[in-house]
Amino acid sequence: MNIAIGELAKRTAVKVPTIRFYEQIGLLPTPPRTEGNQRRYGKTEVDRLNFIRHARELGFEVDDIRELLAMSAEPQASCHQADSIARNHLAEVDRRIASLTALRGELSRMIDECHHGRICDCQIIEALADHSRCATDHAH
Repeated sequence: MNIAIGELAKRTAVKVPTIRFYEQIGLLPTPPRTEGNQRRYGKTEVDRLNFIRHARELGFEVDDIRELLAMSAEPQASCHQADSIARNHLAEVDRRIASLTALRGELSRMIDECHHGRICDCQIIEALADHSRCATDHAH
């Protein structure tokens, strides 16, 4: 396989500027170029880019993806570190869910307290202007 960047983007559902960015930050190795200075990619790059895309879809940070890619190059090594990265990411997802749940509750309470009157009496505007009127601490 010897494909151009546009075909790589098509096969992996990753936009060309994102592919270039991943090359810049070292997630994707800089590919060889043709005499006409076109980048050329093979199956290895397609597989690696699919890995990166999927990890990003799951919300992994770039540094974690870099570590996971390095680990995948040593298939006989212990997966303890990969497990640790995934557990830390899961804890962060749980933290975000708790934060969003609190945020949802606060917004729901504000809407429920709205009497559909005039803005000068609006409980939503009042609550937004004064955080102490909120029932929960939803600040990030």
